[in-house]
Amino acid sequence: MIDTAHLIAAGVPPTQARAFAEPLRAACALWGIDTPLRVAAFLAQLMHESARLTRLEESLYYVTPERIRALWPTRVASLDLAARLLRQPERLANLVYSGRNGNGDIASGDGWTYRGRGLIQLTGRANYTAAQVACNRPYVAEPWRVAEPTDACLTAAWYWHSRGLNTLADSMQVDEITRAINGPAMVAAAERRQMTEEAARALA
Repeated sequence: MIDTAHLIAAGVPPTQARAFAEPLRAACALWGIDTPLRVAAFLAQLMHESARLTRLEESLYYVTPERIRALWPTRVASLDLAARLLRQPERLANLVYSGRNGNGDIASGDGWTYRGRGLIQLTGRANYTAAQVACNRPYVAEPWRVAEPTDACLTAAWYWHSRGLNTLADSMQVDEITRAINGPAMVAAAERRQMTEEAARALA
């Protein structure tokens, strides 16, 4: 159902379209993303989360303290602390992701080790562990694999399936899908709706 031409028509750059067409097709088949509505909704969310399949790893490199505070207001309690975290992605990750999603404390380094990767930004030791079990891949010991095309597609499709998003896609509940992926912030909900419509047209 997905091929290079479909991805390009949906807005994916040609280089990424060629690299991701086959692993996306295989991952969708494995996890039941197998109707035009499901594929369109899935592809739209992936494109938004990964900047149209061009960004597979969270950088956490920020140059203004205001941006850090806006993203993690409870984890980074002041602009002064935020200023000390500028251009220090590893230190920032270990702080803001410590003690969450199965991660250890700041000193464990889990925040950086299990930072967001893949097409749906798999984040946290617990999610890497669950994906490892479901996909039979060594993500806990080798988390970098999630940022490779095959595993990025595999983990994204597993995550989608594990949250029951095929059912929401069947009735095109795009905002509910966005909430399941992005949380209550619902970042770029309107853009995700538009991308879903564009993907549906590309796949028609």
